[in-house]
Amino acid sequence: MEKFTTLTAVAAPLNMINVDTDMIIPKQFLKTIKRTELGKNLFDEMRYRDDGSENPDFVLNQPQYRKAQILVAGDNFGCGSSREHAPWALLDFGIRVVIAPSFADIFYNNCFKNGILPIVLPQSEVDKLMDDAARGANATVTVDLARQEIRGPDGGVIRFDIDPFRKHCLLNGLDDIALTLEKDAAISAFESRRAMSQPWA
Repeated sequence: MEKFTTLTAVAAPLNMINVDTDMIIPKQFLKTIKRTELGKNLFDEMRYRDDGSENPDFVLNQPQYRKAQILVAGDNFGCGSSREHAPWALLDFGIRVVIAPSFADIFYNNCFKNGILPIVLPQSEVDKLMDDAARGANATVTVDLARQEIRGPDGGVIRFDIDPFRKHCLLNGLDDIALTLEKDAAISAFESRRAMSQPWA
C-alpha cells in the first residue's frame, strides 16, 4: 500500500448527501477482483450519459477537476452495500482523500485498508472546504497527516482527528498483509516450536 504523508492537490466539490457505494461504482462493474481499471467507471451513472458520452455537468468531468485527488462530499458518504470496489475505484481514479461530515462505517474502514484517508469534519468546516473547492483549479488544498491539518488556498488551517493506529498504518503504508508480515519472525518461530512439540499437527 502506498504511504500517505502529505498531499497537495485540487479538491473537487461533490455537494451531495447519502452518496452510496452503488453510485460510487455501480454493481455491473463488480465482476473483477482486480483493484485497477475501475477508475474509468467511478460515479459511472453520473459521469456518463446513456449514449456513453461524458456528462459535462458532473464535477469530475469538468476540466479543472479531472485530476482532483481530494473529494469534499456531503453527509453519510459511502453508505449502502459493503463493496470494497468503492474505495478501489476512487483510488484508481486518483482520489487519496475524502472529506465529509460522516461516513458509513464499512466504507470508512475500507478506505484505510486501501490507502485512502477519510476525514470527518463538522458540517461548518466541510461547508468552508466546499466553498474553497468551488474555485476550480485554484482550489489547491494541502492535507498533512502527520500534523493532522488541512491547509486551504487562503492559508487557513483546519485540524482533524484520526485514530492513532490508523494514522500509523497510513503513514507507513501498512495494509493488513504488511501488518502481518511485520510479525514474520515471531510467526516462523511459533511454527517451528509447534512442529517440534506437535509433529502430528
